[in-house]
Amino acid sequence: MYVARHWKVWEGLNVVKTGRFMLGATDPKDSNPGTIRGDLCIQVGRNIIHGSDSVESANKEINLWFEPKELIAWRPACEAWIYED
Repeated sequence: MYVARHWKVWEGLNVVKTGRFMLGATDPKDSNPGTIRGDLCIQVGRNIIHGSDSVESANKEINLWFEPKELIAWRPACEAWIYED
């Protein structure tokens, strides 16, 4: 059996808070429609996505699952149009 890994590390302004909002509540029945869990999950035990609850937790979890060579820093061209200095 082959299982594809499609793990991503997000970065950006308030990324933990924004990411958790996009994911929805941990329990899918409590997640709002339009969130990843609200639209695509049914049970907590079959959760399809994980989001760290703090920057500290994220750094620890990133180090558990990713090798440094797998993390690539890049800047989208539109960044200057989105973020203030």
